[in-house]
Amino acid sequence: MAKKKQEGYLSAKESRQISKKNRKITSELEKKRKRKKVPESEYLTKMHDENNAVEFDNLHTYFFTDAGTVKSVDGVSFEVPIGKTVGVVGESGCGKSVTSLSLMQLLQRPQGQVVEGEIRLNIGGKAYDVAKMPYEKLQDLRGNFVSMIFQEPMTALNPVFRIGDQLEEVLQLHHKEMDKERMKARTIELLEMVGIANSEGVYKMYPHELSGGMRQRVVIAMALACNPKVIIADEPTTALDVTIQAQVLDLLRDLKSKINSSIMFITHDLGVIAEMADYVVVMYAGRVVEKGTTEEIFENPAHPYTIGLMASKPVVGKQVEELYSIPGKVPNPINMPDYCYFKDRCEMCVGQCDGAYPEEISLSATHKVSCYRYYKENAQEGGTI
Repeated sequence: MAKKKQEGYLSAKESRQISKKNRKITSELEKKRKRKKVPESEYLTKMHDENNAVEFDNLHTYFFTDAGTVKSVDGVSFEVPIGKTVGVVGESGCGKSVTSLSLMQLLQRPQGQVVEGEIRLNIGGKAYDVAKMPYEKLQDLRGNFVSMIFQEPMTALNPVFRIGDQLEEVLQLHHKEMDKERMKARTIELLEMVGIANSEGVYKMYPHELSGGMRQRVVIAMALACNPKVIIADEPTTALDVTIQAQVLDLLRDLKSKINSSIMFITHDLGVIAEMADYVVVMYAGRVVEKGTTEEIFENPAHPYTIGLMASKPVVGKQVEELYSIPGKVPNPINMPDYCYFKDRCEMCVGQCDGAYPEEISLSATHKVSCYRYYKENAQEGGTI
């Protein structure tokens, strides 16, 4: 009797077949992106709402691996309004960072590719679909219009260059008309703007000579060097202690108002989201399960996953023996189910949950959720339409 094949096991032959198929797909996508002298009309688009800085519309970002296709972002749609902060929250691996990297087009190539959907970026007067832009044109957008504060400053900074040189490199790339003296003056100004007192001294230092909080401030200064319209903050306070974390959040809030930028704030910390964000997007397994204003999400969480996240955070003044933990685990990203991705972990299922993935339901003009509990026939069980 033949041995039963272990779940998830791939033979060498199957892996080669998958690799061959994936190489064909990625080479076609890469060929399209590497084209030279692409007419602007190919990636010129129109914002659905001129008050938005960025609009993600049915975004699909996949990673083509030897084990199969990982659908890291699987049909994500939300907006980042001008001058507002949008908090993107969810557990590790839900697609938060990949969504932001898709906007910056910093995905690990050639495996990581945007295969469907639009990312509309408002650059004032016109809009570009970043998902269709060739790589040679993206360099003008990064830094000038969109910039990113990376999660770990020690790996974001080059250990063999001084802080001043690294900041000046950004200015040199985007402002070629600047001479050495003006660049140094602007670099010192940026370091002072992010609250570094000894700016002249830090200018000459290497990254390893600074504390974690100081390095994080340098990375923020680097991101703000060209006054971008959209700032992506990818868990900028995760590695910092509570005091420095509060200082960095205050700093981001002040700088946002100074340069009137929009912030896409990625974190798993609900406390930070409550303090920083105007709108909240909750992601699970590559999809948006709920979105709304901060007040709507925190006062009236609708999706069972959001409710679970809220229940799992400690509350000041409330004593519990053990914090709530959402049961089960995230489904295999290579073999996602054809029903609601959260169903196998959900404690609030209704009869229809065995069906296809639920459509998005509007609970208010701004509050939307993907859950069968809010379909009309189940309204009495879970909520109102």
